[in-house]
Amino acid sequence: MTKETAPVAAPEVPAELKRLRGSIDNLDATLVHVLAERFKLTQQVGELKARLALPSGDRSREEQQIKRLRNLAEESGLDPDFAESFINFVIREVIRHHERIKAN
Repeated sequence: MTKETAPVAAPEVPAELKRLRGSIDNLDATLVHVLAERFKLTQQVGELKARLALPSGDRSREEQQIKRLRNLAEESGLDPDFAESFINFVIREVIRHHERIKAN
């Protein structure tokens, strides 16, 4: 091999960085599991709404949730705009699921 094509050894990752990344990986797994549980519940809500002929979205409830999560974010030191963007994404996805349930 020539010098230009020789593989470059990856630098060793410091132990503290490995530890921090491990904690992040654990939290990511927790987030996925919590979201899965949340969507199981919203699935049940969608089925109930379909049976009761209720609309897929509930703007009043959504606004309450956004306000509540913005407050929780502020208390936790998380950017409230980020929290609002996140919950808006989740709400849109839930409504999409509810629409699909209603169509079946």
